[in-house]
Amino acid sequence: MKETRLKRRQRKPRRIWRKLVMAIVLLMIVGVSVYAFSIYSNAKETVNGKMHKNVDSIDTSVTKGKLKDGKPLNILLLGVDQRPGDGGRSDALMVLSLDPKHDEMKLISIPRDTRAEIAGKGTVDKINHAYAFGGADMSIATVENMLDTDMDYFVEVNMQGLSELVDTIGGITVDNQIDWYDEGYYKKGYHYEKGNIHLDGDQALGYVRMRHLDPEGDFGRTKRQRMVIQAIVDKGASVATVSKINGLIDVLGDNMNTNMDFDDMKSLLMGYKGARNHVESYMLQGSGQKIGGVYYYVVPDEEIQKVHGMIGGTKS
Repeated sequence: MKETRLKRRQRKPRRIWRKLVMAIVLLMIVGVSVYAFSIYSNAKETVNGKMHKNVDSIDTSVTKGKLKDGKPLNILLLGVDQRPGDGGRSDALMVLSLDPKHDEMKLISIPRDTRAEIAGKGTVDKINHAYAFGGADMSIATVENMLDTDMDYFVEVNMQGLSELVDTIGGITVDNQIDWYDEGYYKKGYHYEKGNIHLDGDQALGYVRMRHLDPEGDFGRTKRQRMVIQAIVDKGASVATVSKINGLIDVLGDNMNTNMDFDDMKSLLMGYKGARNHVESYMLQGSGQKIGGVYYYVVPDEEIQKVHGMIGGTKS
């Protein structure tokens, strides 16, 4: 009898320990679930409530059909410089073309001085002026007319928000091609050494802004803009930034507009994520010319047709 009681007493602590471990594991699962739900809830509320903005130039019903069928999509990226008392101009214009069938992504830069007909005005001007005249809607329509291709989505980012975004993900690393010192506007005295360099938010902003110290001028700047976007995409997709998702959502909510809703973003993440595996960067090729005393970047028709073929589709 004594032996049996002793064995029961020895087994009891083990049972208590096992129950305690199970309780801790259960609490961890519940905690992770609550955290995941809070991220999901915050993201949905921010995207649909703060970031979502429809535009007349894009038929979202057509876009949603293409998204559902897994067809190639074109997204116009607008990096906008907005300051107090100024409607802003699109300092960066890029077409992000996603092809899920071949797991390919093309990032095509349109120099801001490109001479184009401004949709809705019937005048010819620098393409970045379209934003000043009619915001994202006019910029989208102008790019569509020039390339004879529909844009399915647009993403407009305040360039100042770029600095906050980079800081939130813990900085980015880029392969810098030229050695130069900052002109003093963003990070005075900062040395951008040649080779792999790590940039914080202000340094990244200075990196995409600089033009006069680059032998390639605005063309060199567009290359650096594409590099920074690629670095942000790569860093943002890494596991290391999972704990910073809510911070990223808040930064984007304050600095980004898009016609994507939350469900669109989920579908893109699930169905088009393989496009990151093969990335091609390109810039419209043309020549600088002075017309009426104004400098323009003139792109020949053959180049327009080439880019039209690269991103596919015909304007409906």
